[in-house]
Amino acid sequence: MAANELLRIDNLHAWYGESHVLHGVNLVVNEGEVVSLLGRNGAGRTTTMRAIVGLTGRRTGSIRLRGQEAIGLPPHRIARLGVGYCPEERGIFASLSAQENLMLPPAVGSEGMSVAEIYEMFPNLKERANSPGTRLSGGEQQMLAVARILRTGARLLLLDEISEGLAPVIVQKLAETIRTLRAKGYTIVLVEQNFRFAAPLADRFYVMEHGRIVREFARDELLANTAIVHEYLGV
Repeated sequence: MAANELLRIDNLHAWYGESHVLHGVNLVVNEGEVVSLLGRNGAGRTTTMRAIVGLTGRRTGSIRLRGQEAIGLPPHRIARLGVGYCPEERGIFASLSAQENLMLPPAVGSEGMSVAEIYEMFPNLKERANSPGTRLSGGEQQMLAVARILRTGARLLLLDEISEGLAPVIVQKLAETIRTLRAKGYTIVLVEQNFRFAAPLADRFYVMEHGRIVREFARDELLANTAIVHEYLGV
């Protein structure tokens, strides 16, 4: 294992019931990197994230977190290895206030951000601390979903379509947040349909198609891979 290798996936297969979704995924994420999984809807990007945290059905292959094999662990044990998952559906509890939602997940590490630090990063949430989840805008819900995993102490953040359907000013704020977190040493895996959002943020890109990785390239190779991106994303 390389000294800075945080996540390594080898020959990962995953199923939902009888449906075989991932067909031998291989990827590496190094500590402190921002890595983006690209591909059309149905390519297997979200399933890869869900497989990492143990939320698919049967999985085979290898998922190593800081060298520790996690393929057979239940989700709560995987979370305690320092993994935070922000799903596309956000999962905000409507009957709880913004601050109650924020405080809900347990700590999984000792490096969680304080509530004060989170409110400094997301001033909107401080203003809406006592508002019920149903009263929050889509952008505020998305900020809250990200903030919730920052409080837990997770250092590997899996962020699924966090810019989807949001106003440009909120998307810009989320991009700033990712840059700030990267500067603080967080490791981030992004699933994004919005390539223009992901392109300037990611250090490396994996392109997925039909449950497999079909291409890998770094940010400085982006121009040379423009045609590939167009082919696989239709952008």
